[in-house]
Amino acid sequence: MAGAVTAHLSRDAQTRPSHSNEARWVRWVLIGLALLFIALIVLLPLAAIFIEAFKRGVGVYYASITEPDALAALKLTLLAAVIAVPLNTVFGLAAAWTISKFRFKGKQLLITLIDLPFAVSPVIAGLIFVLLFGAQGFFGPWLDERGIQIIFALPGIVLATAFVTFPFVARELIPIMQAQGPHEEEAAVSLGARGWQIFWRVTLPNIRWGLLYGMILCNARAMGEFGAVSVVSGHIRGQTNTLPLHVEILYNEYQFSASFAVASLLVLLAILTLVMKSYIEWRSYREISPEPK
Repeated sequence: MAGAVTAHLSRDAQTRPSHSNEARWVRWVLIGLALLFIALIVLLPLAAIFIEAFKRGVGVYYASITEPDALAALKLTLLAAVIAVPLNTVFGLAAAWTISKFRFKGKQLLITLIDLPFAVSPVIAGLIFVLLFGAQGFFGPWLDERGIQIIFALPGIVLATAFVTFPFVARELIPIMQAQGPHEEEAAVSLGARGWQIFWRVTLPNIRWGLLYGMILCNARAMGEFGAVSVVSGHIRGQTNTLPLHVEILYNEYQFSASFAVASLLVLLAILTLVMKSYIEWRSYREISPEPK
């Protein structure tokens, strides 16, 4: 039912006549200003990255992105994202299900806590984990006695990355599941379906595009995170440096071509993420508003 209503609203929006009375030149001026702003703020800086990256030739570029420290940074960036994104996906599904399907005291507080990483500076988030798991932190002595290292190691990087990215999946799914309501799940229960059957056959098909969209945004944020990871990583070259941190180190050492070459990898990952995001949006739109036969 929710899908039919959404499709009807989408078709209605497409067929509704425009009531804008602006002259044609006004629209073109606004479009031109928007394109100019995008070109100056987004496209020109991105183009400059690739220009600087290839400034000294393809050989230098290839050597910069294949040297051991760069490959280690790339591997660590992808590894942190591979661990953090599934964790946030599980949390996002559980939080969205709880908030949209049940009534309970403290629901608004839970939503506020989910939004907390949007308001807290990533640097502060990193300091939180240092205070908790650092050598002089709350759990530091206990961890040190057992030979467990969180800060200046992969676990700290994953924790910091997960903290700054965990709202993305939940915040994408909550409005979708709230709009759908519990009616389809209740109908499935009345037909004898159990919890996992309801999730796999009713809930998941209805939210799959929103879930993928949230995961893509979460992954993009995880790969580009700098502030929180910078605090907990220790900047150990070849061991705890992610790609953003490696770019900073190269730039501070005046290795400009190498820093821009590694930065171009982040740009390529961002472009890949954008392509995937656009595809998900296109598929979602096709399902909501199928082409007439």
